[in-house]
Amino acid sequence: MTNKRPTRQSRRPSPGVCLGRPLGVPVYVAPSWFLIAALLTYFVAQTLPDHYGLTPVTRYSASAAFVLLLYGSVLVHELSHTVVARLIGLPVRRIVLMLIGGVSELEREPKSAGSEFLVALAGPVVSIFLAGIGFAIAGALQEETITRLIVVEIAFANIVVALFNLLPGLPLDGGRLLRAVVWRLSRSQTRGTLGAAHAGRILGVIVGLTPFVLTIVLDETNRPDTLAVLWFVVVGWFLWAGASQSIRVVHLRERLPRIRVGDLARRALTVPVDLPLAEALRRATEAGARGLVTVDSEGRPSGLVSEAAVAATPEARRPWVSVGSLARRVEPQLVLDPELRGQAVLDAIANAPSSEYLVIDGADGTVCGVLATADVARAVNSS
Repeated sequence: MTNKRPTRQSRRPSPGVCLGRPLGVPVYVAPSWFLIAALLTYFVAQTLPDHYGLTPVTRYSASAAFVLLLYGSVLVHELSHTVVARLIGLPVRRIVLMLIGGVSELEREPKSAGSEFLVALAGPVVSIFLAGIGFAIAGALQEETITRLIVVEIAFANIVVALFNLLPGLPLDGGRLLRAVVWRLSRSQTRGTLGAAHAGRILGVIVGLTPFVLTIVLDETNRPDTLAVLWFVVVGWFLWAGASQSIRVVHLRERLPRIRVGDLARRALTVPVDLPLAEALRRATEAGARGLVTVDSEGRPSGLVSEAAVAATPEARRPWVSVGSLARRVEPQLVLDPELRGQAVLDAIANAPSSEYLVIDGADGTVCGVLATADVARAVNSS
């Protein structure tokens, strides 16, 4: 139902169980899906009419078939985003089926409002197409059969999916359509995102409050039950959280250009590999250094001493522990240029996750310091 920009796939934890790789894109089922699928199966089974003469086994089998077809339709909806994204040159990292739908995660944002519009529109169009196929199949089936009932309900469900996703607010497809329109009119992607995100927040509040308003307006016999109220609240929270995340991303992008490796690097002290940790820390304190870099016999950087490993070493053992035993070997991907800035810094960290990085001046090869991932995170969140 939605698209979002992630970091690289290989460096992020799995979001759930991988079902396969249709079109070469991994499809995951989030743990929350199993809970909602089980609950839906149970509640749908309770609503099936008795006149079909269903046994408990056939009742729950029919209910499970409906739930699986419903999420199969959601998967096709997400795959449509994938197909269009690829046609316009946008790689898709993965698809995740979760609590109330699915998400197609793009490797990068569309570069134009037109591309954004096309990718977002694909999902609702395909859902309406699936609904049409469902009604056509239902028309060919025998009346008053459980099979026909399921097909009709799936067709209606796809219409609901399409209409819900067309609501004008992020993170829904309709929100991305709104973002594309505002982006085109204002010539500003940031304005488009913020406008659609604030619309998504308003939409989330409206959805979340709807059952409470209905409880006040309607009489006792027509008021929504507890499950319906809970569902509206969950959906409202989902919309609010998704829209808020979009706003945070915009603010992050505004701060990113100000982040520079050289400005964040800690002063580093180079020490021999076999130097006791206690002595290395004493020298670092005297020099006002917050990073330790081990060097080989020729004075070349060989290892980055982990701050976490140092903190975990009891003071009584520090005179007997060498700094080299707490260091990670300096690999090419752990060496950063002090002039690296903005998104390139985050990409470098995503490509080679580590708690520390060695900052070396590319011009003369001198050690400029140590960049701590924690310092980057603080700069991103507070700058």
